[in-house]
Amino acid sequence: MELSEIREKINAVDDQLLDLFLQRMDLSEEVAAYKNEHHQPILNKQREREILAKVAEKSGDRERFSYHLFSTIFELSRSRQAELITAPTKVEAQVKASLAAGGEVFPQTGLVACQGVEGANSQVACDRLLPRGNIVYVKSFEAVFSAVESGLCKFGVVPIENSSNGSVRAIYDLIQRKKFSIVRSTRLCIRHELLALPGVKMDDITEIYSHEQAIGQCSKFLNGLGGVRVIPCDNTAMAAKMVADSGSRHAAAISSHPCAALYGLQCVNDAIQDSDNNYTRFICITKDPVIYAGANRISLIIACDNKPGALYEILSKLAALGINMTKLESCPVTGRNFEFIFFLELEASVHEPGVLPMLEELERSCANFQFLGSYAEV
Repeated sequence: MELSEIREKINAVDDQLLDLFLQRMDLSEEVAAYKNEHHQPILNKQREREILAKVAEKSGDRERFSYHLFSTIFELSRSRQAELITAPTKVEAQVKASLAAGGEVFPQTGLVACQGVEGANSQVACDRLLPRGNIVYVKSFEAVFSAVESGLCKFGVVPIENSSNGSVRAIYDLIQRKKFSIVRSTRLCIRHELLALPGVKMDDITEIYSHEQAIGQCSKFLNGLGGVRVIPCDNTAMAAKMVADSGSRHAAAISSHPCAALYGLQCVNDAIQDSDNNYTRFICITKDPVIYAGANRISLIIACDNKPGALYEILSKLAALGINMTKLESCPVTGRNFEFIFFLELEASVHEPGVLPMLEELERSCANFQFLGSYAEV
């Protein structure tokens, strides 16, 4: 048989498949109407297992292909039913309230809390996110959250991940424990330099100060030094200020080029970081949930049952709608042994068809679900 003839037969089968699929989706809508009327859940795992067992029995050595085909059909069917179910959910109310509270333009002013001192990367992120904002400097990441929680500041800006050194786990821990909304994010290209007092040479340096993330991002350089103590501190700009204030000719800081001019230091070495492709991502948080125009990212916290396939069932909901997941981070649940939650970031808008129903279905099916916000990245 010629290839063209085989393809003609495939086309005929595809037409039949499409007709049957659309018929099945019509029936799924009837099922949704029945479940809506009788207040039944969308997921019926027992029935799905029975169908998959029958499929496996009939499919022979192609069982795994049939299994994935029908699993995808189930997911598409549940996604459509989720769009039609009218049972109220917390996330629906939160999204609608957030949209009502938002506006066409993200604010350019307001009190914003950030950790560190003048010259910190968080300060640069603040200036980018709120160009005319008034910055309140605090000593710790938790103090940023507290400043927003207390109403002292409307916004807070904190780093959440670095391309070279991974996630800032302290922020994830705070997000777990406190209820905040992410309203904006940005990425900064980070350039670390070794700074010291004017005239200090590399051989003079016996101690280097910096933030633990910056230390990790310059690990190759630091590991190659002998007899030099590396001392973590709260912030890279704070490290530069400490070295300047100390007057010590044996101390240096891993900090930024602007901090050299700001604190009267000189660059001893400007090629110390492990990678030139070094970016840190910052998020802007608020106490009350708000979604501004142009929001095209969604952040979530979810927890699923500790059983095979549980996470796959969640991720398949995204795949069914063609939603790209840009981050999946597992973190231990604070105060519990061997229990984990997942941080998800999605490229999606709550205005897109099917996205809000998908979030509602995640809320119904996950043991823990927290909508962290929908926002744009600058």
